[in-house]
Amino acid sequence: MISKRVQGFTESVIREMTRINNQHQGINLAQGMPNFSPPKELLDAAHSAIDGDFHQYAITWGTPRLRRAIADKYRKFYGMEIDPERNVTVCCGSTETMLATLLALLNPGDEVIIFEPFYENYGPGCIIAGAEPVWVPLEPPSFTFDPDRLRKAVSPRTRAIVFNSPNNPSGKVFSRAELQQIADLCLTHNLLAITDEIYEHIVYDGEEHIPIATLPGMAERTITISGISKSYSVTGWRIGYAIANPELSVGIRRAHDFITVGAPHPLQEAAVTALNFPDAYYVYLRESYQARRDLLFGKVEEAGFRAFKPAGAYYILTDVAHWLPEYGCANDHEFAMFLVKDIGVATVPGSSFYSTKELGRTKIRFCFPKTDDMLIEAGRRLQKLRR
Repeated sequence: MISKRVQGFTESVIREMTRINNQHQGINLAQGMPNFSPPKELLDAAHSAIDGDFHQYAITWGTPRLRRAIADKYRKFYGMEIDPERNVTVCCGSTETMLATLLALLNPGDEVIIFEPFYENYGPGCIIAGAEPVWVPLEPPSFTFDPDRLRKAVSPRTRAIVFNSPNNPSGKVFSRAELQQIADLCLTHNLLAITDEIYEHIVYDGEEHIPIATLPGMAERTITISGISKSYSVTGWRIGYAIANPELSVGIRRAHDFITVGAPHPLQEAAVTALNFPDAYYVYLRESYQARRDLLFGKVEEAGFRAFKPAGAYYILTDVAHWLPEYGCANDHEFAMFLVKDIGVATVPGSSFYSTKELGRTKIRFCFPKTDDMLIEAGRRLQKLRR
């Protein structure tokens, strides 16, 4: 009785693990949401906006103040010249931004190259748009891609390349050389680059986030997607945005208009405060998340996981192949269920980030946007695996 396009969809595995964790009163290292408060200045701005006159519809594609703040931020951090009136579209989180972009720019029968592992909404978004995903693997331990394999993935039907940097779940940060290889393909074959850069400010060990839109020739063919959820600890506010050339922006705005009409008006006004935070805030953000990364990474290694150290974002991908037979688990999903029910720690089975499920069959993802006490307690519980 349901449409063909959604018959193959399942509940989000990430949200499923949160639901199951709540049933077992475990520690939720599955869903990437902080258990600590956003910056007080941002909360104060939200209270002021609620007390103000921002209770009705805003302009569908974003309030003028927020679009201006986005443009100013990208000029400051990346030297990008952006017209807030013609290049910026505000949506309900980066997930809706991605869907609106795919609906606006893809036609049925188009192909879209997607690197895997990937965030779980990219494939369904393409299917809803009538397009066909074509997968190119990022190979552990460094999660690099084979340039020849990427080139061979391009066909006459290819319309776009979608990727996420810093990457969820692997923590990979695409290098300038890798971005140039992608850019060269886009320029040679007249492709679009659709980039999810929601973790742009969460990078470690001196790594640098480089928007592919800043490479020569790419500004006109890149849709840069980001939002305020991760950098400012407000995943429930649902403020995302796309930056694209005026022609592409018109299409994204039309799709967005009929998906959600607009993002929450008072929270858009409050988001202006976040985008105007001083440089010191982003230094603190990186340093605090790197400390959390190092804390949890040490705990999972101490517990016996084979972990891949992330260069960005706030996830740790691990391999548990050595434990599956010991605990009578056939795959990652069974092991994740064992962890939440018997150990008391919720994670995400790795196969949910792969189209080729076998590639993730032995992988488990942890997230660490949590307070130290929660990460330490999770580490204590994981020690049960060694015993």
